[in-house]
Amino acid sequence: MSEKTITITDKAVSRIKEIMSSAEQSTIGVRIGVKSGGCAGMSYIMEYAKDIKPNEEVIEDKGVKVLIDPKAIMYLLGTEMDYKKEKFSSQFVFNNPNETERCGCGESFKV
Repeated sequence: MSEKTITITDKAVSRIKEIMSSAEQSTIGVRIGVKSGGCAGMSYIMEYAKDIKPNEEVIEDKGVKVLIDPKAIMYLLGTEMDYKKEKFSSQFVFNNPNETERCGCGESFKV
C-alpha cells in the first residue's frame, strides 16, 4: 500500500469527531484542500464533505474520513494534521514537510 498523503493525530481525530457530531446528517467527513492566497502564496482550506468527488484521496483513520482534493495532494504529501488548543485559540495545524516558507501569522505557506 502506498504512503498516505497525510497522517492524522489523535487530537485531530477527536476534534473531527466533535465537529462531525454537530454536522448535517448527509456529511461524510472533512475535505482538505489548498488555495492560492495569503502572504506566502497558499493556504489550507477545510470544509464538510457530503460526497466523494472524482480522484479524491480518501483517508479513513480511527473512525474519521478525510478527503483530499486531488489538486492539493502534491502539496500535502507527508503532512501531519494536528489540532492545537491554546489559551485564546484552537485550530487545526498542518505540519507539512514540503513547506519552504510560512508567513508570520501562520495562515499561509509556500512549497
